[in-house]
Amino acid sequence: MRFLTQQTIVIVFTSVFMLSTSLASEHNHDIPPQTDNLLNEGKKWQIDNSLHEGMSRIKQSMQSKVSAIHDKTFEPDQYKALAAEIDMHLTYLFENCKLSKDADAQLHVLLFKVIEGKEQMRASTEQRAGAVTIIKTLQLYPKYFDDKNWQPLQH
Repeated sequence: MRFLTQQTIVIVFTSVFMLSTSLASEHNHDIPPQTDNLLNEGKKWQIDNSLHEGMSRIKQSMQSKVSAIHDKTFEPDQYKALAAEIDMHLTYLFENCKLSKDADAQLHVLLFKVIEGKEQMRASTEQRAGAVTIIKTLQLYPKYFDDKNWQPLQH
C-alpha cells in the first residue's frame, strides 16, 4: 500500500464505498443503503488512540481557520491549502486506525463526509460549503464514537 498515492487511496476508498452501498441495496431490498452513522446497539463505537489523534488533527486544522471561514474572509488558495492539510490527516487515519470491522464501517461513513468536504474545498466553487461540511462532521463524531478526550470545535 505504500506505493499508492494519497489520491489513489481516496479514489479506491470512495469507489469501494459506493460499490458496497450499491451492492448492499441490490441484495437486500428491505434495507436502504447506509447513508448515516448508526450506534452500536445504542452505544457509541469504541475508538483507538490513532482515531482520536487523527480526528483531533482535522479539528485543529479547522479550528485555526474557523473564524475566517465564518467571516467569509478565507481566500480560495487558503481553502486549497486547508484541503491539503485535511488530506494528510485522512492519510494518517487510513494508515493507523485499527477498529473493529463494524466500527470501521461506521467511521468510513463519517470520513466519506470529510472527503466530500475536502474535495469541495479544492474546487473553485462552493469552497466554504466544503469547510462547513467538515465542521458539521466534526460535530457528529462524538455522537457516534466514544472519544472521552474529545474537545468540540469552538466557533
